[in-house]
Amino acid sequence: MKFSIITPSFRNAQWLKLCIASVADQTGVEIEHIVQDAGSDDGTLDWLPADSRVKAFVEKDGGMYDAVNRGFRRAIGDIVAHLNCDEQYLPGALAAVAESFNRHPDADILLADSVVTDAKGEFICCRKSLVPWRVLQWTYVPTLTSSIFIRRRALEHFNLYFDIRWRDLGDAAWMREALQLRLKFALLRRYTSVFTDTGENMNLKPNAIREKRRQERMAPAWARGFRWPLLLLHRARAAWNGLYWEKPFAYSLYKLTSPERRVEVAVAKPTGIWWARHEHARAPAPL
Repeated sequence: MKFSIITPSFRNAQWLKLCIASVADQTGVEIEHIVQDAGSDDGTLDWLPADSRVKAFVEKDGGMYDAVNRGFRRAIGDIVAHLNCDEQYLPGALAAVAESFNRHPDADILLADSVVTDAKGEFICCRKSLVPWRVLQWTYVPTLTSSIFIRRRALEHFNLYFDIRWRDLGDAAWMREALQLRLKFALLRRYTSVFTDTGENMNLKPNAIREKRRQERMAPAWARGFRWPLLLLHRARAAWNGLYWEKPFAYSLYKLTSPERRVEVAVAKPTGIWWARHEHARAPAPL
């Protein structure tokens, strides 16, 4: 089983180095790491084309999702995944994903869990995935893209590429399409990735908030009318499945201050609640 990991890149040299290192040190699996760079002028192109750990393609694109689609179409692996520059895989992640796909031969999409950290690599919260319910598809997407893995055969058969009309929140639209197509999901209850909340993430910027409000307006009348009951249903389901708490654990990642080796971080009191994002979600949408 071969993996194709796609990383869209633009002016993220420091984070990209950590991302590449976290893919390169995966063991027990065959990997191609495709980096789609849109022509970075921050020094990335001084080293990226010569990095033997990746297949680098430097070309203008129509945004992040267009870059990912280009990588998907170039991919030759059995399993494809999208890992942003400010994200990393945890040790042994891809071997665990391969084993899980082997246990679920009919699964089209595998969802795993993520650890959210700040820019220094310190713990913020856990993000455990759930297989989405169609009734909740307009309410909440219970996974991060860094922990989504797709069989390439399903991607190509269903033409399940990102809609590039969305600049920042195409992943939510992509998940709704997968649900409409009734693709088969499987769940891996294991932390496979790190999502870094740098404070500059695209889904925090004004356009992302506008797109979120636009998607909310696109929801059918029943979803808009029952938004709060549906949100409570999601929260009840999340609590029932233990998404809001975790036992003490440790994770190992590359830091900006330690780009050559992983550093282990112990978490004495984990939480599944991303408090900063809760506050951000309450903020008024920009005009």
